[in-house]
Amino acid sequence: MKADLHIHSHFSNDGEKSISEIVQLCRESQVELFSITDHNCVRGNQEAARLAADTEGLLFVPGIEIDCHYRGTDLHLLGFNIDWTASDFTELEKAVDQKYMDAIPDMIDKLASEGMPIDQEELMAKSSGKVPSAELFAEVMLANPAFQNNGKLRPYMPGGQRSDMPLVNFYLDYFAQGKPAYVPIEHLSFSDAIALVREHGGVPVIAHPGLNFKGREQEVEELLDLGAAGLEVFNNYHDQKQVAYFAGLTRQRKSIMTCGSDFHGKIKPLISMGQYLPTQDYKTELSNSLRQLVR
Repeated sequence: MKADLHIHSHFSNDGEKSISEIVQLCRESQVELFSITDHNCVRGNQEAARLAADTEGLLFVPGIEIDCHYRGTDLHLLGFNIDWTASDFTELEKAVDQKYMDAIPDMIDKLASEGMPIDQEELMAKSSGKVPSAELFAEVMLANPAFQNNGKLRPYMPGGQRSDMPLVNFYLDYFAQGKPAYVPIEHLSFSDAIALVREHGGVPVIAHPGLNFKGREQEVEELLDLGAAGLEVFNNYHDQKQVAYFAGLTRQRKSIMTCGSDFHGKIKPLISMGQYLPTQDYKTELSNSLRQLVR
């Protein structure tokens, strides 16, 4: 079974495609099992479940991706098979959106100190009512002629060293944890995020652990000790060494392993639906894990 259990829709502030477009992309990519895992948001699940039920050969797993932190590290927790009708998820989205909105002025100030003075009114106008994503900052500046000669932005322009995926690369270079325009946001603790998922019938899985814990992958075992049911072993961020480590860890712990592209659309143009590192060496374990998630 070809699966993609990490997909973002336009309900994420950094997503692009509608649920119906995602279902069509699943069919074109021969994805047979998918999940909508929007950031701190469950609003896409109802439509996805309905469309999957009406599409032959397509299975759906309800999902969410929750921002949280563990011992000073920002990370993401995937929650599968949650009860998406629970009001706790609506409250989570409202709370996180407000925290991001409160952080926008600080993000603008930090970018200005880096020589990129973006206009807040222009940013908000382009956000179409959503909370502006870090990638939108880049999109607005790269489209504005006033920034065309800005040396800080040149790597993200056509032909530049970071132009293959300019929007997400700008986020990684400026807004990711520890970068110049990073603004700390008080997200749920990892333990509270685990409790939220489990309280509503879900299966908590750590998204792309090798991205958030690069160079200290062994710490991920602590997350399994604290209640994570598994790891997203196969994605577009892990190298083969990380895949082998995390696959071995889930095998040893008899935990779930999952696979996902982290599809967003235009902000990650090199990532396609159903795309991630090959899974052939762990095909049996992955198949068994997927069966546990299909209800």
